Amino acid sequence: MQRFTGRVAIVTGGASGIGAATAHRLANEGAIVVITDINDGSAVVTQLTDLGAAATYIEHDVVNSEQWKHVVDTTIELFGRLDILVNNAGVGDLLDIEQAELDDWNRTIAIDQTSVFLGMKIAAPHLKASGHGSIINISSIFGISGGFGSSPAYHAAKGALRSLTKNVALLWAQQGIRVNSIHPGFIDTPILDQARGTPIEDMLTEVTPMGRLGRPEEIAAAVAYLASDDASFVTGSELVVDGGYLAR
Repeated sequence: MQRFTGRVAIVTGGASGIGAATAHRLANEGAIVVITDINDGSAVVTQLTDLGAAATYIEHDVVNSEQWKHVVDTTIELFGRLDILVNNAGVGDLLDIEQAELDDWNRTIAIDQTSVFLGMKIAAPHLKASGHGSIINISSIFGISGGFGSSPAYHAAKGALRSLTKNVALLWAQQGIRVNSIHPGFIDTPILDQARGTPIEDMLTEVTPMGRLGRPEEIAAAVAYLASDDASFVTGSELVVDGGYLAR
């Protein structure tokens, strides 16, 4: 199915994990994909171009507004349009509120929350001109629940994305941009490498009703749905993809 033929997508944090899987899924359905990341995304670009897809990588610190402008301007210069923005870049933290310092808090909020504000604001004119404008913000189940009582900055940022998504969706509901959030559960990405084979991995699977970690491709499938015209009447929505965790 080629739902994105002729459309252009920016995927932040696209060098690995959910971002890389999303880049593959969108490209496989015909999209031109601009992968941005603070880490080198050229390997993902090579994989896509070897499959006949069109893709490019731009180094990008998502907390820097000038770099956001560069990414969007370069996308327009190269491909002439922008249809899809996937705000996926983010970081986690493990400190509880008594351990965390203000610098820790500010860093997590900047990367996980402020970056999304910048991306939506700077990309807006081009997404409005698309005729198929779609923004997907990758939040978390911890933007909805209190989790395990740790990582307050991460929870606060991901919860803010939930509300920010709805707020901007209402503003743009008749201006040509749909805005939705996805709330992944525990996903098998490189972030979990240090937990493999440990009691932490066992705990994450045990608290997930389906009894396993999610796959990045399963989040990418949700992104592709929300980015497509199949979701043409869906905006301001939150799509939970968590193996049943929040249903408990």
